[in-house]
Amino acid sequence: MNQIILNADVERGQISKHIYGHFAEHLGRCIYEGIWVGEDSPIPNVNGIRKDVLEALRQIRVPVLRWPGGCFADEYHWKDGIGPREQRKKMINTHWGGVTENNHFGTHEFFMLCELLECEPYINGNVGSGTVQEMQEWVEYMTFDGESPMANWRKDNGREKPWKMKYFGVGNESWGCGGNMRPEYYADEYRRYQTYVRNYGDNKVYKIACGPSEWDYNWMEVLMCQAGRYMDGISLHYYTLPNNWQDKGSALEFDEQEWFVTLKKTLKMDELITKHSAIMDQYDPDKRVGLIVDEWGTWYNVEPGTNPGFLYQQNTLRDALVAGINLNIFNNHNERVHMANIAQTVNVLQAMVLTEGEKMVLTPTYHVFDMYKVHQDATRLDAHLVNDTYSMGDESIPQLNVSASRDADGRIHITLCNLDHERAATVQFDIRGIGAIKGTAAKVLTAGTIQAHNTFDQPDAVKPVSFDGLKTNHNGLTCELPSKSVVSITLEV
Repeated sequence: MNQIILNADVERGQISKHIYGHFAEHLGRCIYEGIWVGEDSPIPNVNGIRKDVLEALRQIRVPVLRWPGGCFADEYHWKDGIGPREQRKKMINTHWGGVTENNHFGTHEFFMLCELLECEPYINGNVGSGTVQEMQEWVEYMTFDGESPMANWRKDNGREKPWKMKYFGVGNESWGCGGNMRPEYYADEYRRYQTYVRNYGDNKVYKIACGPSEWDYNWMEVLMCQAGRYMDGISLHYYTLPNNWQDKGSALEFDEQEWFVTLKKTLKMDELITKHSAIMDQYDPDKRVGLIVDEWGTWYNVEPGTNPGFLYQQNTLRDALVAGINLNIFNNHNERVHMANIAQTVNVLQAMVLTEGEKMVLTPTYHVFDMYKVHQDATRLDAHLVNDTYSMGDESIPQLNVSASRDADGRIHITLCNLDHERAATVQFDIRGIGAIKGTAAKVLTAGTIQAHNTFDQPDAVKPVSFDGLKTNHNGLTCELPSKSVVSITLEV
């Protein structure tokens, strides 16, 4: 028997809606074909933005969108992506496939997308191959409301008023593709560059430093020690790979052992956040600096027959569990995790949406984000899980994963993942600090096989359905979670 003790009268702070953020890099078919098709495309669009993708992303209430990279950010020169599109310079995307980009999707188009989505823009600046002046001028171009060369240039390009731009990343993966820097060197570079990321008028920039990859605790230590007082947030990147970077494993052809290993590695996110947070606490005990997990998700070998540099992969029920587990972990670390950005939005890695010409399909991961959106800006509730184990050979992990919150209207939301590929889980809920439960509603996402996925021919193979396995009793609730499932429960109290 699994038991969840939910103390509904013990509040643990707000779950930032930005934990449900997204990431759209100039990589493969994410921007071009996935988001941007141009006004002249036969594919229905809104000022060049794909209408079907736009509507899908609105449905899950995308709160913040990171752009233009990733590795691409540190070779992107923003001045090439403004002005009349036919006059913009072309560039080679050296990181991702060596393709030539026409720069038709630039600063103005990105802010238009964010306005259409009603989401916050998160801009990543170029430290690796850019200059301090270039970064300073970009911030001025975007946010200065007055007379200046950059503001006047923006107006000449059709935008009279500045945009609101809160989130700004000073470089990306500076330990790797962003410059192969040592932490001491990057700390100094960060201090220098961020000096010129200025606040104009009432636009206050939340400055995000490039933090560590995975278990690089030394990088976190050096950055917090030497530059912590100059930052508002620091990033963390962690991808779930079933195997290793040389052979990551297949997105579709995997067995129960690989399913288990993938979920076990996903659970490592909790350890990473806990240990990096402990280092941050030494230098920032008041938790002013946010941990920004701005790249996370599954990474497999690309689909056979596709460009290796485009990172196109299918998305199965396994990815839905990875998403649900990670989002529960982020919720439960809400005091330190201020934002997270899944990689990536369309057609790349663990995508929300896949497109092929005029066709579009929603992935199992998309449906998890739709189920979990109830947690956005809700109040986290104290929850304790007494858990059965899920074993494979000599290894074991917890069978269940959970988080809970109360929204502004007083409803309680509980999201659960049953990681076990074959065993259902009977769960007893001991809900304290409330009166009678007036009503319940629930959804479940599961499928007949662990490899189940949506295709353009079968777009609804994996999608949420109503879940009728809840039973109320004097202590609270009981339910039986199906194997390999993600469940969301709403309580009216």
